[in-house]
Amino acid sequence: MTTCPVHTPFARRIRQGLQAGFTLIELMVVLVIIGVLAALIVPNVLDRADDARVTAARSDIGSLMQALKLYKLDNQRYPTAEQGLEALRAKPTAGPIPPNWKLYVEKLPADPWGRPYLYANPGVKGEIDVFSYGADGQPGGEGKDADIGSWQ
Repeated sequence: MTTCPVHTPFARRIRQGLQAGFTLIELMVVLVIIGVLAALIVPNVLDRADDARVTAARSDIGSLMQALKLYKLDNQRYPTAEQGLEALRAKPTAGPIPPNWKLYVEKLPADPWGRPYLYANPGVKGEIDVFSYGADGQPGGEGKDADIGSWQ
């Protein structure tokens, strides 16, 4: 008489092993390991987010400076401080009206912290300045709170 393969002692041991699951100790060890890995990785990832915001701000400022240079080429002057960066998006109606105005940017970007970029004419650090006050929104600062501008 032959034994059914499902009822052999080997098959019974496999079924018992599948039903056993994990012990509480094993689960706790896995959770501790995941917690230690998260504690090591999360601070590095958060620093990368700040670096990415600074890089995005520098890129936006570079694009705005290029648009301002084109504006000056067409109109022989930069927009006044009163006209601001808005003069790149809409033809100014106040102050000196640019004779050869064109659309220089479709939409003015906000800085990575959600605030508008600032414009100074005459600039403090150059002929004109385009800048953001960084994460804290206040002049000066260090690290992620440092000012980011066209002079850098």
